[in-house]
Formats: sequence, C-alpha cells, structure tokens
Amino acid sequence: MFSTTPQPGKRPAVLGFYRNVNASASVEEASPHRLVSMLYQAVSGEIAAARGALQRKDIGEKGRAIGHAVRILEEGLIAPLDMEAGGALAVNLRDLYQYMVYRLTMANLHSDDEALADCASLARSLGESWSAIAPQVAMQSRTAA
Repeated sequence: MFSTTPQPGKRPAVLGFYRNVNASASVEEASPHRLVSMLYQAVSGEIAAARGALQRKDIGEKGRAIGHAVRILEEGLIAPLDMEAGGALAVNLRDLYQYMVYRLTMANLHSDDEALADCASLARSLGESWSAIAPQVAMQSRTAA
C-alpha cells in the first residue's frame, strides 16, 4: 500500500506536491516586494543546487538547476522591468541580470564553479539589498492606503 523507505537522493513525490501547494499559497498572498524577494531566494537556491551537483559531478542536475536560475532571471526579473519608468536603475538591473545569465550559461557550458560562486554572491547581495528596503516599502504601502 505504501512505498518503502525512500532511496538515498530520491524525494518522495508527495513532498514536491506539498511544496508546490505551499509555494502557490505564498505567491498568491505575497506583495510585489515579497515576490521579488522570493525570486532572489529561488535564484540563490538554484545556484546552490547547481554548485552541489557540480561537486557531485551530476551533470543533469547541474544543467537543470542552472536552466531554472536563468529562467527566473529572464522571466521573473528581467521581463517585468519598466525601462521608461525605472530609468537608470531599471537599465542597471537589467544589465546585471543579463550578466548573471551570461555567467550562468558559461558556468553550465564549462562546469565553472567560480562563475557559479560569482552569481551566488550577486544574488545574495541583491536579495539582502532588496530585503533592506522592506521597511520603506511597507511604510509607503501604509501611507498610500
């Protein structure tokens, strides 16, 4: 009726289901500021997964994790930037994200942990900076309401 003990390195499928449900609920309830924070966390997590896979010589997992990090950057962080309203800040963020996409692509092609470490550092710095402005964003939201 129930499966036996999970094999090492294999996750029971039900855990992925619960994680997806939890993530969906978090996204639906999140503010725009929180959503960007979640994207930075996801990029960082995927880069960490890619670095672990690289150390284990798990080429498939490395490619999957890097591919997902690239998609998050391109679809979640670059695509919604408003170049007109955002001015120089939006342009600089776009350029930084595109640099990360390039470095991740090269890291995947050449199994380059240094490039992954560079992107991990950038993602961490971006996430920390974004989190640091949370009180200002919350205050602006309260005064606008």
